[in-house]
Amino acid sequence: MNKLLNSQVDKLINKITFETDIYSLGVIESLGDGICLARGLKNAMFEELVVFPNGTAGVVFDLKENQIGIIILGDYQTLKEGDQIRTTGKVLSIPVSEAVLGRVVNPLMLALDGRGEISSQKLMPLEKIAPGIVARQSVDTPLQTGIKAVDSMIPIGRGQRELIIGDRGTGKTAIAIDTIINQQKEKVVCIYVSIGQKSAKLARIIDRLKESDALDYTVIVSANAADPAALQYLAPYAGCAIGEYFMEQGKDVLLVYDDLTKHAWAYRQLSLLLRRPSGREAYPGDLFYLHSRLLERACKLNKNHGGGSLTALPIIETQDNDVSAYVPTNVISITDGQIYLESDLFYAGIRPAINTGLSVSRVGGAAQIKAMKRVAGQLRLDMAQYRELAAFAQFTTDLDEATQAKIDRGSRLAEILKQSQYQPIKVELQVVILWAATSGYLDTIPINLVSEFENQLFSFMAEAGSQIIATLNKNKTLDQSTENDLKALLDTFQETFINQHGLKETNQEGQA
Repeated sequence: MNKLLNSQVDKLINKITFETDIYSLGVIESLGDGICLARGLKNAMFEELVVFPNGTAGVVFDLKENQIGIIILGDYQTLKEGDQIRTTGKVLSIPVSEAVLGRVVNPLMLALDGRGEISSQKLMPLEKIAPGIVARQSVDTPLQTGIKAVDSMIPIGRGQRELIIGDRGTGKTAIAIDTIINQQKEKVVCIYVSIGQKSAKLARIIDRLKESDALDYTVIVSANAADPAALQYLAPYAGCAIGEYFMEQGKDVLLVYDDLTKHAWAYRQLSLLLRRPSGREAYPGDLFYLHSRLLERACKLNKNHGGGSLTALPIIETQDNDVSAYVPTNVISITDGQIYLESDLFYAGIRPAINTGLSVSRVGGAAQIKAMKRVAGQLRLDMAQYRELAAFAQFTTDLDEATQAKIDRGSRLAEILKQSQYQPIKVELQVVILWAATSGYLDTIPINLVSEFENQLFSFMAEAGSQIIATLNKNKTLDQSTENDLKALLDTFQETFINQHGLKETNQEGQA
C-alpha cells in the first residue's frame, strides 16, 4: 500500500520545476505519527506541497514564526530527523477526469478497486475559494430523494446543503444511499465520501450500489478507519474537488460526506500532534472554519457560469441525541436545514426515523414540484395536528369525534411515511399516495392494511392510471382535470380494496 501511495504522490509532484534557494529548503526537527515539525522553509505557503528525500510528499499544515508543521502523505517511517525538505511552489491538487465515474479512489486519486489507473485530464485544487454571490443563483430545482417523508416535508434542492444528523445506527447513511440510487434517471453525478468508516461497511455500500446499477454514475472516495488521519482529513476536500470538476461542466452533482464527525476527529488528532492549543471538547479553535470552507463550496451556479450545481449532504453523528455538542451546532449553523433522525422513533419501528418536528429545510417549497407542494401543505398541517393531539390523548380517553378523527388520520399518515430501505419511490407515485391519504381515502382502512393499500395502489396506477402518472411526470402540476381523473380512479380502487378485504362492516380500527 505504501509503495502504491508513494507512486501516486510521485505523479502529483511530477513536472514541477524547483527553484531551489536557501529559502525553499528546510530540515526535519521532529517526526512521528504521520506529521513532522521542520525549521527553515522560509518561503513555505499554507497547504503547499513539500518533498522529502525518499520521494514522499507532505502538505504544509501549520505556519509558525520559527517552525513549520507538515502532514506526511506517504510512508514516514523511512524518514528521520535532520532529513532535508524542499518546497514545490504548488498547492495540493488531484487529477480528475470523466474516467473517475464508477471507481473507488483514495483522496489522492489512487484507485482502490483493482481496475487499473485512472486517466486524468485536469488538476483540481483540494482547497478553493467558494463561488461568490454574483456567480450563484437561488435554489429552484428539486433533488428528488425518493423518500416520501423527505420529498414532501423536508425537500432538498439542487445546490442546497442539507445536514443528516442523528445517533449511530439510526439510518443516516441509508437516506444518503437511497438518494444516490434515486438519481439513476435524473442525470446527477453522485460522489460518496467515506471518512473513518469500517471497510466492511463501505464494501456493503458498494455492493448495494452495484445491485441498483447506481455505481456507474457514482464516485467513491475512501479514507477508512485504518487509513492515516492525514488522508481522512483530506477526503472531503478531495470529494468536493471532484464535484467541482463536474459542476464546472454544467452538470448537477450530489456529494455525501459520511461523516464529518470523524473528519473533525482526524483534524483534532493532527492539530494536537502539531501542538496547536485546544479549546472546547479538545478541538482546535478553527474547527468551524474547517467545515464552513468546505460546505460553502456547495451552490447552484447561474447560466453565465455554466448552470451546474453541487448539492452537499453532510452527515453528523450525535451521542444520545445531543445536538448541542460542538460539532453538531457548528454544522447546523452552516447548512440550509437538517434531517433529524431520532433513535426512539427508529426503535419504535418508524423508518426512516425522521422527526418531522425538528427537521427543517430552509429552501422549502422552492425545491418541490407544484404537485408535491400542493399535497405537502395539507400533509404538514395534518401531521402537526396529529402530534399535538396524540400527546394530549395520552392523558385522557374522553375524546370528541373530530379530535379522534384527526388522530386516526394522523396515525395513517405516519404509517404511509414509513418506507423500506433501498426502495426509493418516484415523485409522481408519492404525490398519488399522499393525495389519497390527505383526502381521506385511508380513513376507513385499518392501520395494519395501510402498507398493503399503498402497494396495491401503485400496481393499480401502473396499469389503469398510467396516463395520470405520465401527465404528472410531464407537467409537474396537479390541475383540476388531473385531480378529477385521479379521484375517479381512487374511488374505484378504494371500493375494490374494501370489498377484497371485507371491510364494509368494520370500523376504523379494523374491528368487526
